[in-house]
Amino acid sequence: MDFKVTRSELIAALQRVIGVVEKRQTLPILSNVLIQIVGEILSVTGTDLEVELIGRCHLEESANDTEITLPGRKLMDICRSLPDDALVHFKLSGEKVTVKSGKSRFVLAALSAKDFPNVEEGSGMVEFSIAQSAFHDVMDKTHFAMAQQDVRYYLNGLLMEFDGAQVRAIATDGHRLAMCYEEIAGLSLEKAQIIIPRKGVLELLKLLDNRDDTIYVVVGKNHLRITSETFTFVTKLIEGKFPDYNKVLPKGGNKLLSMDKNVLKQSLTRVSILSNEKFRGVRVLLGENSFRIQANNPEQEEAEEELPVEYSGETLDIGFNVSYLIDVLGTISSDEVKLTFLDANSSVILEGTNQDNATYIVMPMRL
Repeated sequence: MDFKVTRSELIAALQRVIGVVEKRQTLPILSNVLIQIVGEILSVTGTDLEVELIGRCHLEESANDTEITLPGRKLMDICRSLPDDALVHFKLSGEKVTVKSGKSRFVLAALSAKDFPNVEEGSGMVEFSIAQSAFHDVMDKTHFAMAQQDVRYYLNGLLMEFDGAQVRAIATDGHRLAMCYEEIAGLSLEKAQIIIPRKGVLELLKLLDNRDDTIYVVVGKNHLRITSETFTFVTKLIEGKFPDYNKVLPKGGNKLLSMDKNVLKQSLTRVSILSNEKFRGVRVLLGENSFRIQANNPEQEEAEEELPVEYSGETLDIGFNVSYLIDVLGTISSDEVKLTFLDANSSVILEGTNQDNATYIVMPMRL
């Protein structure tokens, strides 16, 4: 193995995979990245046995096809320490790889590529191409509502649905729900559901961006694979039955109002300062052209703000976890938010006034 690559190319590939490479592993090889060369393409692979990430870059010149594994974090730290315009030269000798750049020289211990594990994939049930930006959008607007370490393991991930021309993402932790879809012209997908684990979702969001570059998606029974020109992402899926989210969507809401999203978010943030630190509860009092937010805590401290709204329906007194409301408002891209209430025991629906592909549900809480 003998090849040269620019620091900028190599560090870009490493950054795509380093998130799944741990410093301390029960299996030493999982601390390494797999370096593979085919012609002028260098591939860097990292895995934790659940998620596999592959970053690709171009060599300065074609090299012999080869593969070896090197310590991931150490290689990343070496690259970061080099000058921006550095050229990095790798050479294998026995079980060691010498890394040279300018007058710097490093010798790293290598492990055989034969022992590097692969995430099993299997055949695909659904396959399609989609713009990065569209796939990123549905995940970005919903992932915050995923559960963390819930005993209902199927909630610790993101439900993705494929149906006809629609790609939908749904997340819930049992207290709130986020749902978003994209309509993709020309798609005609078989109906399918998968649950992407939390770590896979977070790593995929780092890889995807808002560019319109095309990615190729393969949905298998036990895995999801996404490929672009610069990376390949593979994750195992959560086995289990996601709850029927249609059953929890509130129906019949008759108290509708719209307000400035940022004004509401700032008011909630201020009032929350004096909410109970443990339960984070605030009271919303809806009346004639009035929207009041109140909070108090065990120290008998209180906060209140009143916002003018156009409303002339029945009065309402309802409590919410303020953090859930602020999370939703931080995700909605519209300047105005529409709220739909039914009664004090029913969830509120929040939607952006010009963002009709995303819906958010927040359950009430007793104060």
